[in-house]
Amino acid sequence: MKRRADMKKKIAAVFLAGMMTAAFAAGNVQAAEKPEGEIYVFIAASLTNAMEEIQKNFNEEYPDVEILYNADSSGTLQTQIEEGSRCDIFFSAATKQMDELMEEGLAKEDSVVDLLENKVVLIKPKDGVTKVTGFENITDAANIALAGEDVPVGQYAREIFNNLGIMDDVEAMEINEGKNVTEVLAAVSEGSNEIGVVYATDAASVADQVEIIAEAPADALKTPVLYPAGLVEDAEASEAEKEAAETFFEYLQSDDAMAVFEEYGFAPYTAETAAEEAK
Repeated sequence: MKRRADMKKKIAAVFLAGMMTAAFAAGNVQAAEKPEGEIYVFIAASLTNAMEEIQKNFNEEYPDVEILYNADSSGTLQTQIEEGSRCDIFFSAATKQMDELMEEGLAKEDSVVDLLENKVVLIKPKDGVTKVTGFENITDAANIALAGEDVPVGQYAREIFNNLGIMDDVEAMEINEGKNVTEVLAAVSEGSNEIGVVYATDAASVADQVEIIAEAPADALKTPVLYPAGLVEDAEASEAEKEAAETFFEYLQSDDAMAVFEEYGFAPYTAETAAEEAK
């Protein structure tokens, strides 16, 4: 009887040890599933408000990932990446900058996806007085705030002016050139300029300070205002940081993140959207 009792005790001990080992292993797996570390995310200035909210939501689930944003014009961010600045994710306001980084082998081509779409609009200060009623008579303004030629919204604006045949007349105006869309928005909202060209989402973010005069005519802007995002080669990143960057990049494509983008006026860019624009 004693031998049977001892045997039962041994079996119970082995079973308990096995359970503890399994629980410990499961705990390790769960811990491994939670990424951690610093990640460097370069974002177009027009994404700032939405991305700050997305960061808060992401960190509720992944508190050990520190997201370091660098917000500026896409052209400036491209240059910084080319010059060796640490970057794990690039979220551009145009395809041009992303395409060039892919050609240079800096952006991971197989990761790049067109995530969002925006609109280009003409704005004036809230309750501001202007004779301008649309892009067609933009030169009736005394002055204009306009992003530089290396800034996506500035490139879109110039495409509109060229297609309307008014580029020379616009260049003869008094132009306050901003280094990014945020500076253009500030110049108009503060009343420094009579009108300006920004994204619809930027105008919506300060709706109490600016008014939209008109949206760019569909036939004047042939290039869709797309926001591509992609992973970037970061030689200094640890394996844990690379995993964290991939996790955040996947989160940016989630329904939760898209809901935030839509709150700020962006539209998800889908296969259906692409098919519609191709017609």
